Amino acid sequence: MPDEVKPDDPKQAPTQDAQLAAEDIVSGKEKAPTVDVEGDYEASKQYSVSEIDRSGAGAEAAEKVTAPDFDVPKAGE
Repeated sequence: MPDEVKPDDPKQAPTQDAQLAAEDIVSGKEKAPTVDVEGDYEASKQYSVSEIDRSGAGAEAAEKVTAPDFDVPKAGE
């Protein structure tokens, strides 16, 4: 598979749907999609960390939920 797919060559399309989309782009029925990688990356940073994790409450909640219900004895050698 090539590193770069050119929408002006429908024969490069891996599926029939992709081929039809490429043909529509070439004929002018559809606009070629654009991707804003930098903008998408910056927007994704908002969702990387939740509000509770920005404070110490996230670590406390995780500790409380994952704590064992019973005392677990330490293994001796």
